[in-house]
Amino acid sequence: MTPEHNPPDADVLIIGGGLSGTLLAVQLLRLPGQRRIVIVESRSELGRGEAYSATELGHTLNGNAARMSVDPDDADDLTRWLTAFIAAGGWPESDQQHVPVAELFPPRGIFGLYVQQRLAEAQAVGERFGSTVEHVRGEVTDLQVEASGVRVSLAGHTEPLNGRFGVLATGMFAAARTPQRDSNALNAAAVDPWDVNAMRHLDPRGRVLIIGSGLTMVDAVVSLEQAGQRGPIDVFSRHGLLPHVRRQPPTWPDFLGADHAIRSTRQLVRALREQCRQAAEQGIDWQAPLDTVRVHIPRLWSQATDLQRRQFVRHVRPWWESHHHRSPPTSAQLLDRLIAEGRLHVHAASLLDVEDSPAGEVRIRVRYRGREDASTERGTALINSTGIQYDWRRVDRALPRYLLARGLIKPGPLALGIAADAGGAVLDAEGAVSSRLFAMGPPLRGLWWESTAVNDVASQAKALAARLAAASL
Repeated sequence: MTPEHNPPDADVLIIGGGLSGTLLAVQLLRLPGQRRIVIVESRSELGRGEAYSATELGHTLNGNAARMSVDPDDADDLTRWLTAFIAAGGWPESDQQHVPVAELFPPRGIFGLYVQQRLAEAQAVGERFGSTVEHVRGEVTDLQVEASGVRVSLAGHTEPLNGRFGVLATGMFAAARTPQRDSNALNAAAVDPWDVNAMRHLDPRGRVLIIGSGLTMVDAVVSLEQAGQRGPIDVFSRHGLLPHVRRQPPTWPDFLGADHAIRSTRQLVRALREQCRQAAEQGIDWQAPLDTVRVHIPRLWSQATDLQRRQFVRHVRPWWESHHHRSPPTSAQLLDRLIAEGRLHVHAASLLDVEDSPAGEVRIRVRYRGREDASTERGTALINSTGIQYDWRRVDRALPRYLLARGLIKPGPLALGIAADAGGAVLDAEGAVSSRLFAMGPPLRGLWWESTAVNDVASQAKALAARLAAASL
């Protein structure tokens, strides 16, 4: 029997078992009908992925519990789960935040437990319908799309897996942990931002250099603190912007919902500034009007022209990231303390090169903003905190490389993620919409701009599960 006519191993073959793949499985298991779901994930556990495999309590979500439900129809789902978890003694340190449960910022490792429990509950529901989910541990290195479905190859496996439908739920390619074409020198010299054990072997009084000033940098500083590092920390990023601290502002009128005439980047910025000015006059936190924008970003981004998107990325993105992707309060307090002590310094400078250095030292060449000449900075350790690599053309891993080379996928708008239709069906190099291969979560960054947050992923999982269930009838 030829491979094309082999019976499928799965009705839905999910590539990636982090948050995206797990939530898709949860939604599929909850739907009536009998289906076989296979999740291919290299980690030993489902539901954690890159983001929620952290084990340190200091690595928390950057959103409070009320904002982070994995159930798109129940915003209080995580709050209720966390209340029961704490009552059972699962997180005794929670009382240190001195806020109601809904306002807690739980550790990412505990959030992973929450996702896993929701998967286990969905499996029980699925069993009543005759549905199953199987975790195949391995890394997908190649994928073929055929008329009857998809076939994937796994590293170290002699036999491929076949599915009627395939879903690219590959999650985020963290720059610090992802081989990248033409830019591996930084990672080769750097310490993992989340590896507290490795940091314990550093000179505790040495100077640490960090590239990037976003939320990954915040995690790196937390890691250094927990590892006992007490020396100076110098952070270098192009604009030198730190994430603002996330607060709990009151509700604000949905001004974008009331005015769909606002379409361009310039119009949005002008309107948002006016709303923030009005809030300030009323003594209300500027984060209140800003938080109303989030729900409209997919619409604004999808209806924008390529020129408008480029203008946003070039001129607005750094400020959007620092104002919207905010730091949890406990982490922000740590940064404030280190800055006040004179231990943490943030510099507006671009990384030019990582130089060869003698043992026990790292050297980088940077160009400070406003200067033409380069400067060499020395330290005892280097950390890559440049965030997420969304350009699949630069990700030096087998699956993205082969999919692009054979034209089974094409880069998304502005080379962010991959191209797909509004329902997640992947577009090939010619723009043809696949009826067998889909994507969700971070790979759709170019389609929706914001496609990584828990709420985004949960909503996409529900919609894609319904689409796949309808297609299989």
